[in-house]
Amino acid sequence: MKRRSFITLLGGAAGLLTASRFAQAQDYPTRAVRIVVSYSGGSSPDLVARLVGRRLSDRLGQDFVVENRSETSPNSVTEMVVRAPADGYTLLLATSTNAINALLYPNLSFNFINDIAPVAGIGRTPVVMAVHPSLPARTLPDFIGYAKANPGAIKLASSGNGTPLHLAGALFEMMTGIELVHVPYRGSYMPDLLGGQVQVVFTTIPSVIEFIRTGKLRALAVASATRADALPDVPTVAQFVPDYEASAWYGLSVHRSTSSEIIEKLDRVTSAAVADTKSALAGLGVEPIIKPG
Repeated sequence: MKRRSFITLLGGAAGLLTASRFAQAQDYPTRAVRIVVSYSGGSSPDLVARLVGRRLSDRLGQDFVVENRSETSPNSVTEMVVRAPADGYTLLLATSTNAINALLYPNLSFNFINDIAPVAGIGRTPVVMAVHPSLPARTLPDFIGYAKANPGAIKLASSGNGTPLHLAGALFEMMTGIELVHVPYRGSYMPDLLGGQVQVVFTTIPSVIEFIRTGKLRALAVASATRADALPDVPTVAQFVPDYEASAWYGLSVHRSTSSEIIEKLDRVTSAAVADTKSALAGLGVEPIIKPG
């Protein structure tokens, strides 16, 4: 075969491949898409994923099904998405935990930075410090004073060792000089928190806002630089512990080898879905990430 003819055939094949990928993106999705969440139902990531997932379903005409995998670690859930087909039908609800784990666990069988592609940001949320009402502390200074007078008497719940919420609590301990007993949970800590078996948590606002509003939990402070719109009467931690700040974020991601056309389509539609749910997200205490234009 002459060199010119061979190059022409290569160019034609490349054109067909590009056209095929574009056609797949145009048709996508043709069946249900799953959003894998490494947290239990009712958690902040779960609520955010379901809220945005419903809008994605409305806009794309296929079900976006939230799949909770709280029985396994966030690393195992991420690996499941890495091992899934790179066709855009398995999405990961990425959180701050994924970024932290990329540093904490350098010897995983996958690389979060290299193997997972970001699709779109959804929102950020400040951390709130909430306590069981039985705890004799109505303000943050009260809490610090009680903890110093009773070292090791207060149990701190978290969603696991090394998670952003565990680190938020550990940072607070370090900056205030108090001693709490850390109780990590693989599933939901909420039943024990509401029952008073653990007394304090540093958590995202969406997971506890209704319990705070109904008096089942007491918010002592938010960890953002300024007061949260969802809890305007709650002071910031930094008012009493200078320079303390903690927050979390949520976004959608997908297998790195997914076609750029599908990723771009998901990006556009997710951004529109976030804009659609802006008020609902804000009501949960999530600051939506709205792309300009």
